Amino acid sequence: MSIVKKVGIDGKEVLFKASAAIPRIYRLKFQRDIYKDLRILEKSIGEGDEEHSNLDLFSLEMFENIAYTMAKHADPAIADDVEEWLDGFNTFSIYQVLPELIKLWGLNVQTDAEAKKNFGQQRGR
Repeated sequence: MSIVKKVGIDGKEVLFKASAAIPRIYRLKFQRDIYKDLRILEKSIGEGDEEHSNLDLFSLEMFENIAYTMAKHADPAIADDVEEWLDGFNTFSIYQVLPELIKLWGLNVQTDAEAKKNFGQQRGR
């Protein structure tokens, strides 16, 4: 099961998709753990206040890679290169998009957990 969400970025509606495949896709493309990276970003961005966040260039790159992975998963027609995809936007605010991606990922994880719980009940456990 997957969850798709539209997020407005630079006047465009961009689809993002979260599913159980995302950690694998992200790991294969970027050789990183999406769970750890999302946790780091969530701590770095704090309450979403640009003046009090602890974001560095590496964090920004992680965010762009996560956003790209979820967008490419939702729309395979997107370019195979992160930079080419990002070139399609004038602005791309981490403070606007990251909270939406975290919510989307949270919904996906919650859905997976509920499915496993219900599966156990169906088997008579």
